Amino acid sequence: MSAAKSILLAALGLTTLVFVAAWLRAAIRGAGRPRPTGLLTLIGFVTNFFDTLGIGSFAPTTSIFKLKRLVPDELIPGTLNVGHALPTIVEAFIFIAIVEVEPITLASMIAASVAGAWLGAGAVAGWPRRRVQIGMGVALLAAATFFAMTNLGLFPTGGETLGLRSPLLWLGLAGNFLLGALMTLGIGLYAPCMILVALLGMNPKAAFPIMMGSCAFLMPIGSLRFIQRKSYSLAAAVGLTLGGIPAVFLAAFVVKSLPLTALRWLIFAVVVYTAAAMLRSAFGRTRAPE
Repeated sequence: MSAAKSILLAALGLTTLVFVAAWLRAAIRGAGRPRPTGLLTLIGFVTNFFDTLGIGSFAPTTSIFKLKRLVPDELIPGTLNVGHALPTIVEAFIFIAIVEVEPITLASMIAASVAGAWLGAGAVAGWPRRRVQIGMGVALLAAATFFAMTNLGLFPTGGETLGLRSPLLWLGLAGNFLLGALMTLGIGLYAPCMILVALLGMNPKAAFPIMMGSCAFLMPIGSLRFIQRKSYSLAAAVGLTLGGIPAVFLAAFVVKSLPLTALRWLIFAVVVYTAAAMLRSAFGRTRAPE
C-alpha cells in the first residue's frame, strides 16, 4: 500500500474515533437508552448490503422510514447520515485499500465533499418539517432518475485515467463539493459521483474509492451537526449501524456481485411513490406556524 493511502486511511481512522466519541457522549447525556428494534437492524443490514454493491442506501432507507412511519420526516436526513456513517466507513477502508486511484485526485475530491457536507448539514439540521419534506421529495425523485438511468444504460462510459489534472480537477472538486452538500439532505452520493467521474474521463472503477471515501469522511463530520442539534432518531441510527456493519463484510468479501437490474426497478418504483408521499405531506395540508 502506498504512503498516501496509508495517510488517508489513518486520517479516516482518526475521523472515525472523533465521530464515535461524540456520538457516545451525546447518547450518554441524552435521556434513556436507544432501543433499536429488530426491524431497524434488518433495514440497516439490507440497505448497507446493497450499498456495498453500488445501489446506495439513502433512497431505500428513506422509503422504508416513510412508508412504515418509523422516523419523523424532519429527522430522516440526520438519521441517514448518523446511522449509515460507520458501515460506510468500513466500505471505504475496503475499497480505498484495493482499488487504485491517483492520490491527489482521491484526497482532494474527498476534501471537497467534506466541506460541502459541513456547510449543508449546518443548514439542514435546523430546517422545519415542511422544508425537509419538500427537499427530500425532490431528493428522492433525483435518486429515482439515477436508478432509471443506470438500468437504461444512459450513464457515460468514462475513460481509462485514474487521476485528474487542471482544469478537470477543479471541475471535479466543484462537483463533489455540491454532492457533499446535497447528501446531507438525503441525495445519495454514489450514482451522481459515478456520473461525475465518468464525465471527467476517469475509469469508472475509480469512482468506488472516491465515492465511498467521500461518504466515509463527510458523513461522520456532517453528522456532528445533526448530533449537536439532536436532529436525528438515536434508536433508528443505532439499528442501521448494528445491521449495516456485518452486511458490508458479507457483500464485499462473500457475495461480491449480484444481478441488480430488477432490484433497481423495484427500488425506482418505491422511491417514486415515497417522493410523492413526501411532497403530498408537505403540500397537502395547511402550513402550520413554525
